[in-house]
Amino acid sequence: MNMKEIRAIAKAHGIKPLKRTKIALVKSIQTDEGNFDCFATASTGECNQVSCLWRDDCLPTGSKAA
Repeated sequence: MNMKEIRAIAKAHGIKPLKRTKIALVKSIQTDEGNFDCFATASTGECNQVSCLWRDDCLPTGSKAA
């Protein structure tokens, strides 16, 4: 998902995107949704949140951050 799409989702949640990184912005959205703010933390490539909106971006981003 690109930053324009993520910013639109953030705004829909009442979150001001400002100059946040993709990781910080997604974590803010996850928290607002009442979910774990775990985006990009699956450094081993394992995640049990199979229906997560962010999963396709999360796993590759997490493995890069490790």
